[in-house]
Amino acid sequence: MIEGVSAVTLGTHEMRRAVQFYRALGFEVLHGGEWSSFTSFRAGTSYLNLTDQPAERRWSWWGRVIFYVTDVDALYERALAAGYKPATVPRDAKWGERFFHLVDPDGQELSFARPLLPASVQ
Repeated sequence: MIEGVSAVTLGTHEMRRAVQFYRALGFEVLHGGEWSSFTSFRAGTSYLNLTDQPAERRWSWWGRVIFYVTDVDALYERALAAGYKPATVPRDAKWGERFFHLVDPDGQELSFARPLLPASVQ
């Protein structure tokens, strides 16, 4: 039985820029950093890793990493304040989450979400 996801590792062509992006969103560096070839961030009880990739290594859309956050709207405002342009504004989805999408500097799609309470509980 699968119990959870330990970590997600994403490639980057520019570690310094990528680390600055994730730090600006509130991710805490646990290992590595701007000048490292491998960096780990805390993502709740899991980890987000970045690994340097050579410039000739390219990728196309591969999927999306979804992070649950305490306050979707506050993180959206934080991203805007840091100069980033989310792909969507926060909205409530029919599948029961409030979310917005943001593309990282290497073109990888991120979603920041929070489950909505059932109407009977609100």
